[in-house]
Amino acid sequence: MPNLQELVDKIKKEADPRKVGMIACHNGVVRATTRKGLPAEYLEIDVDRTVWEAIVSEMRGEPGIAAIETHLFTGKREVGDDVMLLAVAGDIRENVLPVLERLIDRLKKEAIIKFEKIHEGE
Repeated sequence: MPNLQELVDKIKKEADPRKVGMIACHNGVVRATTRKGLPAEYLEIDVDRTVWEAIVSEMRGEPGIAAIETHLFTGKREVGDDVMLLAVAGDIRENVLPVLERLIDRLKKEAIIKFEKIHEGE
């Protein structure tokens, strides 16, 4: 299973170092509560790989972006488990950070299919 350091190492090995002044990372983790504050047991995660790849490809073309590496853990993920790893490399933070944020938002909204198992209580 990949980790963030492996994504960063791949970028450092393969991207043009003259175009990389920053690498920003995201490590999404299964929370113990839903966004509405309800207790969660686990997530079931799937992905539309075609949509995922199209989004990543599009974002790689944004101004100042030198490389993007991603990984999504699918299937049943327990509280505390990693879900989505992203690393975005580029010239300056004003270019990198907005792309990282848009990448997270778009992947979650357009490519990821998830089911939250809510804790039923005793």
